[in-house]
Amino acid sequence: MKYRRPQFSFVEKAVLVTGGTSGIGEAIAESFATSGADVVITGRNHERGNAACARISAHGNIAKFRAGDIADSSFCNALIDYAVRTMGKLDIVVNSAGIIYHAAAEATTDEQWSDTFDVNVHGMFYICRAAIPRLRKDGGVIINIASDAGLAGSRRLVGYCASKGAVIQMSRAMAVDHAHEGIRVVSLCPGDVDTPMLRGEFLQRGIDADTGLKGSAESVPLNRVCSAEEVADLALFAASDSARFMTGSAVVLDGGSCA
Repeated sequence: MKYRRPQFSFVEKAVLVTGGTSGIGEAIAESFATSGADVVITGRNHERGNAACARISAHGNIAKFRAGDIADSSFCNALIDYAVRTMGKLDIVVNSAGIIYHAAAEATTDEQWSDTFDVNVHGMFYICRAAIPRLRKDGGVIINIASDAGLAGSRRLVGYCASKGAVIQMSRAMAVDHAHEGIRVVSLCPGDVDTPMLRGEFLQRGIDADTGLKGSAESVPLNRVCSAEEVADLALFAASDSARFMTGSAVVLDGGSCA
């Protein structure tokens, strides 16, 4: 049966997506745009950011790119201000920026450990902290991209697993703190997703992309890896009124791997 993407309307909604220049973040940003939202994306690569923004703006809404490093708290504060100035408000924040190093503990350097937490945890926290006062006005949604690696151990991914576990717990704590203000916080926990980051992880391990994807699919009960578009579908649902009673949840999208 041919897959039909779910339809959600985000007309007149203002969305910020970190890591929106590739992979899951780009798919989420474009999905919000096709559903009527204005979108601001951020990332560190100017060329990818401008190209992604051009594709998103083709849907006729506001689409802007702001380059920067979310590990810098001052940039995060400025980014939230920029998003509000550009779109007039802020309704939804999606934290999708992330990095991964494939190494067990004894092979993980100080720099790799710090870099992982700077982007995957600290940067996400800085964005949330800056966004909450803006979301408090009319209520809003924060979607944090975690991973099934935050729920179960994975070989040679000690830093990544630790950081994504922190994301899940941080999201739960913020959900409890801000529910009475009309702010929902949800973490999404996909399994392996066919993105440039996953393909880059395979290269770190000396495996070509096709071989790596095939091997990953063999460990999944549904016998394939997830697509970035499928994560985007889940993000739109979690941000929509259909999920208005959902907050603090760690929603798993892994093809049955954690079953």
